[in-house]
Amino acid sequence: MGREQNMAGEQNMASDTGSHDTPATDSPAWQGRTLLRAARVGTLATSHAGQPFAALVTPATAPDLSILLLLSSLSEHTRHLLAERRCAVLITGVATTVNPQTAPRLTVTGMAEQIADPTLKARWLALHPYAALYADFSDFSLWRIQPMNGLFVGGFARATRLRIADLTPDPASVSAVAAGSADIINHCNTDHPAAVTRIARMAGGAAGDWRMVAVDVDGCDLAMGDAAMGDAVCRIAFSAPVTGPDGVRAELVRLAQRK
Repeated sequence: MGREQNMAGEQNMASDTGSHDTPATDSPAWQGRTLLRAARVGTLATSHAGQPFAALVTPATAPDLSILLLLSSLSEHTRHLLAERRCAVLITGVATTVNPQTAPRLTVTGMAEQIADPTLKARWLALHPYAALYADFSDFSLWRIQPMNGLFVGGFARATRLRIADLTPDPASVSAVAAGSADIINHCNTDHPAAVTRIARMAGGAAGDWRMVAVDVDGCDLAMGDAAMGDAVCRIAFSAPVTGPDGVRAELVRLAQRK
């Protein structure tokens, strides 16, 4: 309780919960972004010599919302991307009725590139910790898909095309949060573990001790280790995008104080 009260005392530090061109929280752009940030499985569409192909993938997002994939050079879709960088990723949410078409979904088209970035690989692994068993195998490498356009469907007959400027976050805000992310994560896990666990439990997380593993302008990711099940990971969306570390703190205080 003392640690949570201390965290709440930091609320007066918050000064930047707004952001440049912040999308309305009921807008297709924000809904699509939130869906993509939380996605842990999706469908990758590639093509080769005019022949389309689709494969299951396990995405994560970089701070700037580019899509991260850990792919094996032995897979069909990786060979396609090496020859043709243009691709698409489909993310699907949960249907609200027995009709699958009531599920929200986002299709992102973009350009894929193979990258060697330890920081982004660590972020991907933080959201897919089970993959540590094979992530360093010689045939696996990190790929990044830079979004170009999006199509968000909020349910049956509710489609909205999204420009890249609509979908992706403000670059200055992304840089500001990224610069402070290590300190934010360390501070929360060291000084406020009870508050972090409370946030996860309020979001439907299982009983146990949770820790923060990633944070960005749109929310944070919490993980709980379990000897039998492996790490569970929970995405927590903020109420709106933030512009810097103070905005993150304000959102975490709000989340920790929810009843």
